[in-house]
Amino acid sequence: MNTTTVEAPSTGRVALELACEHLLSLQDPSGFWRGELQTNVTMDAEDMLLREFLGVRRAEETARSAAWIRSQQRADGTWANFHGGPGELSTTIEAYCALRLAGDQAADEHMQAAARFIRAEGGIPAARVFTHLWLALFGLWSWDRVPALPPEVILLPSWAPLNVYAFACWARQTIVAVSLVKAHRPVRPLPFDLDELHVAAGLDGGDGQAEHARAPRGTVPRWGSWLTRLDRVARLYERRPIAPLRRLAIARAERWIVRRQEADGSWGGIQPPWVYSLMALSLCGYPVEHPIIKRGLEGLEGFTIEDRDDSHGVGAPAGASRRLEACQSPVWDTAMAMLALSDAGRSGSDPAIERAVEWLVGEEVTVAGDWSVRRPGLAPGGWAFEFANVNYPDVDDTVEVVLALRRALATNATAAASARAEQAITRALRWVEGMQSAGGGWGAFDAENTHSLVREIPFLDFGEVIDEPSADVTAHAVEMLAAMGLANAPTARRAIEWLLAEQEPGGSWFGRWGVNHVYGTGAALPALISAGVDRSEECIRRAVRWLEQHQNADGGWGEDPRSYDDPEWIGRGPSTASQTAWALLALHAAGERSQAVSRGVQWLIASQRADGCWDEPQYTGTGFPSDYYINYHLYRLAFPIMALGRCLTAAG
Repeated sequence: MNTTTVEAPSTGRVALELACEHLLSLQDPSGFWRGELQTNVTMDAEDMLLREFLGVRRAEETARSAAWIRSQQRADGTWANFHGGPGELSTTIEAYCALRLAGDQAADEHMQAAARFIRAEGGIPAARVFTHLWLALFGLWSWDRVPALPPEVILLPSWAPLNVYAFACWARQTIVAVSLVKAHRPVRPLPFDLDELHVAAGLDGGDGQAEHARAPRGTVPRWGSWLTRLDRVARLYERRPIAPLRRLAIARAERWIVRRQEADGSWGGIQPPWVYSLMALSLCGYPVEHPIIKRGLEGLEGFTIEDRDDSHGVGAPAGASRRLEACQSPVWDTAMAMLALSDAGRSGSDPAIERAVEWLVGEEVTVAGDWSVRRPGLAPGGWAFEFANVNYPDVDDTVEVVLALRRALATNATAAASARAEQAITRALRWVEGMQSAGGGWGAFDAENTHSLVREIPFLDFGEVIDEPSADVTAHAVEMLAAMGLANAPTARRAIEWLLAEQEPGGSWFGRWGVNHVYGTGAALPALISAGVDRSEECIRRAVRWLEQHQNADGGWGEDPRSYDDPEWIGRGPSTASQTAWALLALHAAGERSQAVSRGVQWLIASQRADGCWDEPQYTGTGFPSDYYINYHLYRLAFPIMALGRCLTAAG
């Protein structure tokens, strides 16, 4: 047991109170909670490259960013996409390029180790398309070898194949901006090349096509050859576009981007469209002093964590370092914190919860965003993930906020925000019901965003690009409907049928937004049981057996992100506080009072730190299955409080 762990295991109630005190200490005075969202170093490398491209890179910032990037390099010279994961080629290339920009030399030992890995994995030609795009910006890769993405895509109507609304919102914002960047084909030379990363001739796919032939994981490229031919035609068009059509497309794409900048300077509150939009507008003639560019760069500072001597305990180096969050999650974190405190016995009259209610009510999204393209008659209502993201509220945040508000209002009839909260809940319920997809499930941001054809576009070889209904989001929506007394309404019954059909043969559910089957099962079981599915039903018993079979010897649960690619990893991984809590929440909902539950609770108690929190370096959040993962720093606290609160109450 390490020195940060409680010397003698606390009782469950003491552990719960310690955790609640720690959580309460993290609340902002204005009412919200926000934990750090830790990702991989491509965020920091691309931030450095963006500033170089715009001509605003400063030596002091570069040094602090480089210190963080170096600190995350592993002993084998690589950088990974998640804690404990394998070295990742594109991430390592981008980190290497950023360090060269910071002044590290190719002859340096740590750089040679990275270069050996890169060459062994096929070198720069084997990297993903977006890495090639970053290199092309600086003359380190040919624009002719980047797949086509003409800005004329913005002119396609919403009913046409491959129109921008066929993509998930995160991909949509990115491709519109990238199409403008690619139309200009800029080159800003650097004072170095990357010749040391090249492999022997003949190993790069010859004409540069082979490296883009990878189909997205888990898909069958039915349209692959057709889209490859289309890409060749589009590349020819890119060289000699129809001038009036190109001017129209560029002008419309520019307006589309400008309209979607958020109040905090971001685009969608996430890094990819943000950095590409800034470059796109710069290429359209916007100087760095322009209010839009200026606001965008200032907004990035709000997503930047300045650290000294690893004050946050994330493995940062001694001295000063700097890292960028890809996103921020105050709405989600606040809802989770409120639910956790409620499970621990705090009422809605608690001042912390009153402040959170007031803050959440003020964050309601009341304007129609991109989701209205598929649901034009639906009135707005709901919440987004971030501080500022009126264009893209999402179902998952909305249903969790509704659950949190209802819990608070049920135990605090005198809350000042009560009437406003009830009205917001009514609007949110109507919006969520209207966002249900035809099959009965819910995606996160859009309805009917299921056209898998876009996955096979040669340009898009990194991350999920559609927003299909998922078991975890659907389960959360079902749980909200049940809490609203609508478990028997047609909307809920269709969702339950869809959710039951998604259960895996072994008894678990796939987790789209959390790692992975432990997360999906931890969402599905409480939802189904709250909606009236009997605990004795075989679907429930199979899920319970799956969880019990995948409990670790130490009593906890864990699942590695590699489970998205390798079935051998499903339900397997070092025990973590958040994943143990998800399993306990599911078993508690199923009515289990078993040894498995007792051992899980004991693991949480024994592994708790003296300050009431838990260590969790593992990444248990999912951005894109198979490609991009997140360490939500509040997960290690909020979910264990929920689990301890419910399990200890059930045990008396």
